[in-house]
Amino acid sequence: MTTATDPADLGATEARRLIARRQLSATELAQACIARVQAVDPAVNALVARDFDGLLTAARAADAHQASGAPLGPLHGLPVAIKDMNDVAGLPTTFGSEIFADNVPARDDALVAGLRAAGALPMGKTNNPEWSAGANTRNRVYGTTANPHDLNRNCGGSSGGSAVALACGYAPLASGSDLGGSLRTPAAYCGVVGFRPSFGVVPGAARATGLLPQPTSGPMARSVADCGLMLSVMATPDRRDPFTTVVGGRTAWDLAQFACLPRCDTGSLRIAVTEDFGFAPVETATRAQFRAVLATLGPHLGNTEERAPDCSGADRIFAVLRGLMFLATHAAHVDRTPHLVGANVTDNVAEARRYSAADVAQALVMQGEYHRRWQAFFDTCDIVISPAVTLQPRDWHEMYPTQIDGVATHSYYHWLGLAYAATISGHPAITIPCGRDRNGLPFGIQIVGRRHDDAGLLAAAAEIEGIIAGLPDLAPRGPDLAALRAAPPLAQAAKFMPPA
Repeated sequence: MTTATDPADLGATEARRLIARRQLSATELAQACIARVQAVDPAVNALVARDFDGLLTAARAADAHQASGAPLGPLHGLPVAIKDMNDVAGLPTTFGSEIFADNVPARDDALVAGLRAAGALPMGKTNNPEWSAGANTRNRVYGTTANPHDLNRNCGGSSGGSAVALACGYAPLASGSDLGGSLRTPAAYCGVVGFRPSFGVVPGAARATGLLPQPTSGPMARSVADCGLMLSVMATPDRRDPFTTVVGGRTAWDLAQFACLPRCDTGSLRIAVTEDFGFAPVETATRAQFRAVLATLGPHLGNTEERAPDCSGADRIFAVLRGLMFLATHAAHVDRTPHLVGANVTDNVAEARRYSAADVAQALVMQGEYHRRWQAFFDTCDIVISPAVTLQPRDWHEMYPTQIDGVATHSYYHWLGLAYAATISGHPAITIPCGRDRNGLPFGIQIVGRRHDDAGLLAAAAEIEGIIAGLPDLAPRGPDLAALRAAPPLAQAAKFMPPA
């Protein structure tokens, strides 16, 4: 028996509940998601590699498994879209790089294998910029992914394809990864939820720079609870990641709390609010929108105070340590096949080569001091709320903003300062939709919590999400699916494929 709502629009928690009650089958859900992709994706180009036959076969097997009376996994029967930075057996993993355009792995990577073991059904790969370098989802393998709320606008990145897939109802869950806002920025731009966990909560067994705490995978969904459900599967014990605490075969995290978030009294929270963390180049329009959001939302939150952790040196720390990571992982590509490497990666490697060992040593010391300042701040604060991104979506032809309010940005990633403020300290951060900007596009707020209090942050975010849903001026709205169905294919747009 099907539900009155199109199953493609169901969140993960609700779809899983209906499947468990036999009010929805995994096959019905898969068919609805496939139909949505086929109807909408030509307009946005988010799901760039697909295995619909495999999805349907897996869905039928899931239904047969349920009919046998066997226990169901926490993600049983739920389609999941996978960012093209993770291996799914039999599907291309290109990393958005022409160098790997023909790379087809034979096996799932650890993250995908864990999702599949929990009952999730991988349906295809979502687009990202080359090597996830940048917050505009364009590459020379698959072209551009557009914002579903305005097809002329940037959908964010690097997990842009995942955010668009969620906004359009391709799947109730999607994977993302985050260094300087790579899942938080697209979530904000597309009106969905993206959660960057504390470093080590989601293991990165294959991370090349294993002891450099910056990039991490994280869940993306259409609600905070759904992100928590996905995180309960992703946060596995894996000793290969030196930041994942494993004792006696178990992690330090309470996975049950992720799957079923505790209630949180927002009135008792000590909440700091900040437009810019004291350093990020936030545009005037975004500041104004954030103040308008706080005017509506603030009275429902209790104790709020305008202040922020001391982020001195944030730009320098992030630039040097990001450069170090790019030098370790991409210098060989730039040296051996420069014609197959895009400008963002090439520029980041060149920047890294200008730093000395003394620069790296200084950045590491500065990061330690930064971390300690943040811990001291959170002794007097429970969460920090800021805008999610320094500026709202711009034309997708612009690879990155070179100016904000007439002031030049330092690099292709400088405009992501609001996100990497939390990256540097290793704190968890979540982006949730909160109203619309003056152009009618989704506006996102970022909520940062204490390091390793991921369940507490998710619980607070879920309560705030519920408050937002009850405020007509702030309640999120999805994209116009009818307009997307009628739109011409994005591939026909001028400069759909970025220049070589």
